[in-house]
Amino acid sequence: MRIAIGLPSRVASASGDVMLEWIARAERGPFSSVVVTDRVVSQALEPMTVLALAAGATKRIRLMTSIVLAPTRETTLFAREAATLDVLSGGRLTLGIGIGVRKNDYQATGFDFHRRGRRVEEQLPLLRRLWSGAHLSSEVGAIGPRSTRPNGPELLIGGYVPAIARRIAKWGDGYMAPGGGEPEALVVMWQRIESAWKEEGRAGRPRWVGASYYALGPSGADYAKRYIAANYGYNPELAARRLATLPASREAVEASIKRQADMGVDEFILRPCADDLDQMDRLAEIAVRAA
Repeated sequence: MRIAIGLPSRVASASGDVMLEWIARAERGPFSSVVVTDRVVSQALEPMTVLALAAGATKRIRLMTSIVLAPTRETTLFAREAATLDVLSGGRLTLGIGIGVRKNDYQATGFDFHRRGRRVEEQLPLLRRLWSGAHLSSEVGAIGPRSTRPNGPELLIGGYVPAIARRIAKWGDGYMAPGGGEPEALVVMWQRIESAWKEEGRAGRPRWVGASYYALGPSGADYAKRYIAANYGYNPELAARRLATLPASREAVEASIKRQADMGVDEFILRPCADDLDQMDRLAEIAVRAA
């Protein structure tokens, strides 16, 4: 199982210089991907822009979103952004998409929160078509560069609901498991995905990417509390669950890695709760041993 490192793009203090140092160290380290996540109503850095920075500063490491809120974005522009990033990085993009649970992200962008599931199902086949170089319609031509792969960058779909399995089987390359999910529920979801994949007649097997926050070292517990409060304080019950399951010691991170590997996960994202580079260095030591 490969270990991916989240970039601290949602940490309020993260600057361009800090992000570049995280990216450079990740490129030199034992990690398989650098990963960014998405919020609209937030002072977090925009994820596709951060990955564009990473594409220009790296040659080896893959670039991943976990996740981008696709239904909050205009589809043709999003397709063009993703294809451009994929081409400029030499095909290193893994695009994880989801629909999110926060209503204000949709209020801010003018899309219907209650239609977000249906909207993403309208977006997925259109994304695939545009990435292949096909015209948008008989009146409108192609939009954006042709992706490095025939049907576009690697596309992973995240979420909890049963409809996710069907979406992956029809349009995706695998599952982007939400961070903090209960292992038992994730295994059930994975079984649904494998079954839907076979029913759709897809060859091979879907890819499974898991995720968790982490915090390490003497300041780790404080970092975790501040980060979870800042990002999940709108829902105290959810914040408490996130904090309770967040690995905040070397032993807990190692146990999380082993649990994910035992479940059959292909790649495991560990997202830091602070932009302190010590967090990456401590995780790198664990990842080297886990390889």
